[in-house]
Amino acid sequence: MLSRRCAGKREQENNMLNVTQIMEILPHRAPFLLVDRIDELEPGKRAVGCKAVTYNEPFFAGHFPQEPVMPGVLICEALAQVGAVALLSCEEYRGKLALFGGIQKARFRQKVVPGDVLCLETELIKLKGTIGVAKATAYVQGKVCTEAELTFVIQ
Repeated sequence: MLSRRCAGKREQENNMLNVTQIMEILPHRAPFLLVDRIDELEPGKRAVGCKAVTYNEPFFAGHFPQEPVMPGVLICEALAQVGAVALLSCEEYRGKLALFGGIQKARFRQKVVPGDVLCLETELIKLKGTIGVAKATAYVQGKVCTEAELTFVIQ
């Protein structure tokens, strides 16, 4: 089981992280850090975070100027970043990089627009060697907007 691999003093249910603490774990920086906070963290298992989507996001200038919509691929990236926090919070993986290996079964059920708060939940379901799989779901106001299975590679 994943959680046993990183059992230790850092493993506490319902840890909360602010953006500064997230940046200690992830290498991402603005404008590509797509997670504002982590509300729940079970290192090696799962994390729940959020992203407040504002009109000032750089991608809205071109996607689409008359009707701004957050690109689905960036929602998947935000989900992956939440999953990376869960994985890289383990001492065993601290300082490593989690890269995309693939996106499967992605479904986009509703638009994400400025003013939305994107709730991001990612659960690590498989890890063998340096390759893993996570189940990821994004919500807006309690409704599923995106679901995907994310494959990652640890470097």
